[in-house]
Amino acid sequence: MTEFYRQDLAYIHDIGFSDWAVQSAPGILEILAKNEVKDGLIVDLGCGTGLSAREFVKAGYEVLGIDISEGAIAIAKKKVPDAEFRLGSVFKVEIPACNAVIAISECLNYLFDRDNNDRELIKLFDRIDRALIPGGVFIFDIVEPGQVKTGQISQGFREGKDWIVLVEKEEDREKNILNRRIITFRKIGEYYRRDEEIHCQRLYQRKDIEQKLQEVGFKVEIMDGYGDYKLPIARVAFVATKSK
Repeated sequence: MTEFYRQDLAYIHDIGFSDWAVQSAPGILEILAKNEVKDGLIVDLGCGTGLSAREFVKAGYEVLGIDISEGAIAIAKKKVPDAEFRLGSVFKVEIPACNAVIAISECLNYLFDRDNNDRELIKLFDRIDRALIPGGVFIFDIVEPGQVKTGQISQGFREGKDWIVLVEKEEDREKNILNRRIITFRKIGEYYRRDEEIHCQRLYQRKDIEQKLQEVGFKVEIMDGYGDYKLPIARVAFVATKSK
């Protein structure tokens, strides 16, 4: 499980791309409070480097974080020693009885696990429903088509004091796939180390996801963000509540 978010990209993502996790946390905590989930266990799927987990622990929750990246899990364990972290695919890992499940930053779209398909997604929703306590909530977001215009390639970069990341994105609308080519340069001693990863995401439509959740038995609310934090273009958030 070392193919994605390897050591350098995990490091860069942690210090350079923390806004999503950190800025969404207050809104997620508000959603939990609104649903009377004020304590207990949160299962953080696709937990990354523990940025969200740290905020949940500060708020008094127990946290189990799960991610497929060894590099991200290594950082998370150091960053949030009061939480538990496990290496594994969100589509295969056992989900214990819990009060809430969180899966932000498009983690359900990623095709890191080849088992990620419509059938496995419904199975995951069903496992989450069975793991949640009555009234428990499942909070997550997805990416939809429209991040990149058809036939175009988007390119961009970001840099920090000891790193640079270049990202190239292209959508295949026929297959509903978003491809990201990510090149990193991280300063190690006197020189910069180069690495490259290819990330593919399956693109979903909000109506399809809503229907799948309802088929499992969830009550569904669709949002454009978490509290004051609004998601970037072509993303949508869900709050799926288990019946009491």
